[in-house]
Amino acid sequence: MRVWGWPVQKVVVDILNFFLLRCLNLLGTRINVNFEERDLPKNRSLIFASNHQSTYDIPPLIWHLRKYSPKFVAKKELGKGFPSISFHLREGGNVLIDRRDPTGSLEAIAQFAKRVKEKHWSVIIFPEGTRTRNGQPKKFQRGGLITLLEHLPDALLVPVSISHSWKLAQWKYFPMPVGIRMEVFIQKPIDPAGLTHEKAIEVLEEAVKREIKN
Repeated sequence: MRVWGWPVQKVVVDILNFFLLRCLNLLGTRINVNFEERDLPKNRSLIFASNHQSTYDIPPLIWHLRKYSPKFVAKKELGKGFPSISFHLREGGNVLIDRRDPTGSLEAIAQFAKRVKEKHWSVIIFPEGTRTRNGQPKKFQRGGLITLLEHLPDALLVPVSISHSWKLAQWKYFPMPVGIRMEVFIQKPIDPAGLTHEKAIEVLEEAVKREIKN
């Protein structure tokens, strides 16, 4: 079923995320999203790789990257318990992985990458594997990224740097803090052609971390 030419699920997710962001605004939260390049290529796969500071990293990425049909690599625990976010992760073509099963997770990511290629989606992944609780970035776990690069050989890597989102979760989301300024910086793509997967990820990780603000 479609509404205005779009699948119902996409319309519902976009509406839910729009209002989730507006609810944050009621708390005085400002979310500034900036693109280093406003129009990213649409003729190649895009892998958005971001640091991860809180669950509230997800709604701005869904909303501001929506024209690139982003799909998440996310831990299965996020598939329930988070209004709007869990619905999208379960029903929106994303892949939910079990971090306790590394082999199964990589197999699931490989199958997911095939769907991404067939349907011309983009990917959002948080390579740290879990969120930081104090804003300090963790070392990237490389298995998921390497699997994506192996199955999406034409992909461009897009570094995403998120700052101050961790403050929204500093008291485990209750009470919610007031007046937080969250910043999302979507950098220009990195073409991994000519680089080993390990070197491409090293360049990517350095770019993401360089733009995180204290």
